[in-house]
Amino acid sequence: MSTKERAIRVCHVSVSLKTGGLERILAGMAKWTDREHFPMDFVALREEGRFAEEIRRLGGSVTTLKCRNRWEMVRQLRDLFRAGNYDIVHTHNTYPHLYGTIAARWGRIPIVVNTRHGQRSGHGWKSRFLFRLASRWVDRIVAVSDDAASLCIASDRIAANKVTRIWNGIDVNDFTFRGPSQNWTAITVGRLVPEKDLVTLIKAMSIAIVVCPKIRLKIVGDGPSRPALEALTKELCLEQQIEFVGEQQDIPSLLSECGFYVSSTLTEGISLTLLEAMAVGLPVIATRVGGNPEIVCEQETGYLVEPANPLRLAQAMVTVCSEQGRWAAMGLAGRGRVKDFFSVEQMVENYQKLYRELAREASS
Repeated sequence: MSTKERAIRVCHVSVSLKTGGLERILAGMAKWTDREHFPMDFVALREEGRFAEEIRRLGGSVTTLKCRNRWEMVRQLRDLFRAGNYDIVHTHNTYPHLYGTIAARWGRIPIVVNTRHGQRSGHGWKSRFLFRLASRWVDRIVAVSDDAASLCIASDRIAANKVTRIWNGIDVNDFTFRGPSQNWTAITVGRLVPEKDLVTLIKAMSIAIVVCPKIRLKIVGDGPSRPALEALTKELCLEQQIEFVGEQQDIPSLLSECGFYVSSTLTEGISLTLLEAMAVGLPVIATRVGGNPEIVCEQETGYLVEPANPLRLAQAMVTVCSEQGRWAAMGLAGRGRVKDFFSVEQMVENYQKLYRELAREASS
């Protein structure tokens, strides 16, 4: 039987399967991958969560490691990889990249792949060093945006022929097109952490409201920055204009209640929430960082602004409010772009093509 015909066994390794964009990507792969030809299992190094439950409902296998120390974790991974007789170990982000790669090579796994899900390889010099070190031992680094691919080559010194760009994708069918609601309510969705820079968004609201008194903002999500953000909202007397909704499950319904989407993030790979907002049919405003310019078509599906600039962000919000007559057309264009370039089906097919290519190379 040829390499192309036989099944290629894959083991995905991530820190957790609890919550977040990376975990949603893995659940999407569990759902859409052709498991007859690409049987796959999943390993969480630290904790499970709702995405582990979703993968199991789809018939996938999830293993969570319980280790006393890092070397014990590497040994457990090695034994697990050997027992699974995997053709490919596919790690996700820096921590699994290092320890999963060591374990895979120790266990004589033929192929190792890593996906870099964000714009950066981690926080600080240590994370960057570990990412570069582990990258010497893998067959391919997948970047989720052209921007991340460029950083892999220029900053992390990875050979260009070792880097592949595969855009993230969403299940567009999960997001019924409803178009923008006819109110000046902006919405942002994500973890409330410093890199999302919601301080800039809240300050932008205090500027925009002078010109557009009816503008409102919903902040969906939770995280360590929430108390400080709520305090800033109170300090700027915006309690009536900004609503902290907390973590929510029914994101499509929340998006459809609003007029446009805003992202003030300082760093980004390919934002799933940005794609989801466009799939529902909202015009979007996003910072010109990471993969955002690869998603947003300026003035066609939304606007891009420089990061950490409350005035520019406020001006973009005022512009969008003044162009309410164009919202429906921008929303249609946005959904079309997501369907054409950022669907989960396309993402999974691109990964399957990569697996086949690497398997052919390994067998030659």
